[in-house]
Amino acid sequence: MPFAIYVLGMMIFSMTTAEFTVAGIMTSLSKEFDVSIASIGYLISAYAAGMIVGGPLLAIGLSKVSKKRAFLWISALFLFGQTLGALAISYEMMMIARIITGVSSAACFGVSLGICFNLVSPQYRGRAASIVLGGLMVATALGLPAAMLFNQYFGWRSSFWAVVVLVLLSGLLGMKVIPAAAKPESVSLRSELASFKNPNLWAAYATSLLIIGATFAAFSYFAPILTDLSGFDTATIPLLLGIYGIATVAGNLVTGRLADRYMMPTLTIGLMLLTAALMMFGIYAHSPYVSVIAVILIGLTGVTLNPAMSTRITRVSGTGTLVTTVHGSVISLGVVAGSSIGGLAIDAGYGLRSPLWVGFVLAILGLISLLPYFKRAETPAITAKSTCYFFYWINVKELVTA
Repeated sequence: MPFAIYVLGMMIFSMTTAEFTVAGIMTSLSKEFDVSIASIGYLISAYAAGMIVGGPLLAIGLSKVSKKRAFLWISALFLFGQTLGALAISYEMMMIARIITGVSSAACFGVSLGICFNLVSPQYRGRAASIVLGGLMVATALGLPAAMLFNQYFGWRSSFWAVVVLVLLSGLLGMKVIPAAAKPESVSLRSELASFKNPNLWAAYATSLLIIGATFAAFSYFAPILTDLSGFDTATIPLLLGIYGIATVAGNLVTGRLADRYMMPTLTIGLMLLTAALMMFGIYAHSPYVSVIAVILIGLTGVTLNPAMSTRITRVSGTGTLVTTVHGSVISLGVVAGSSIGGLAIDAGYGLRSPLWVGFVLAILGLISLLPYFKRAETPAITAKSTCYFFYWINVKELVTA
């Protein structure tokens, strides 16, 4: 793997850490800006909204720019937004900062994947994507806990400044190691937009949304489920979340290795295991042993299917920046949808188990969304078999005639 791919992964790690940081320091920000915890929650929603809506728009604006230059411009925009957040003296100023960083983060996901796909041959794209997207997994396992420690010992602004340093370092390394040849294909914006007429692309997007939605319906409520239902002490939760994070890193490495040669089997088996884990967790949530096993399985098979999902997108519609950026927005939408529906189920009085069953239903729908692919795959096989029978019949007839 070219070193540039690891630099792209470092940038994704930095930006994802910034995304998660607010969730880990909500109390500190609430006191700083004298607002409610719910208001701080809107900062998370603003970031997600920026990713979902603003990312593709920014990608369209940079469609005529080389991918390396787009990467550097997006990094600079994120750097500005994160610095604005670190200097924020009001809630409104922080809100603006979160929108800016959300928009630039989504665009960076698309551009980074586009660059990494161009730096390797097609048979290594899944592995390359696993390294770039591995930044997201490591941010869960390492970035968020580190940000919380910075907040605890040095104040919340230090966690923002730490990300500023990481983004600046990643941008400078990217400027040096990303080859100038990593430019967009000679494809017009109209051609990229034409890709969205492909129903197979929307089927792939649907699968990605449902996988991430199923995962985050459960993950968003791990803490209360593990304490109130499974009986774990509050002090144990960071350790369990750390185990989950390690599982995501391990699963990502395995998926990245398998995605290139076994893309669809990896997606199918991974989604089946995720479905089984959510069902097992929903039934046996009161068992601490089963809960730990379920948490590990969800870590191994949920978000870690990203490399296989990204490989599927490239095989359906190529490596265009807009296509990959919209895929990032779809994933963000899955995060919002899964956590929101899970929360609504709890508010409706269905209890803390309900997000697990929401995730189970979304995972089942994800499996159903794969059926059109297998139907398409069967058609050429049936056609080939019919052709073989036809020529066999012709040969037999000739032999009989002779």
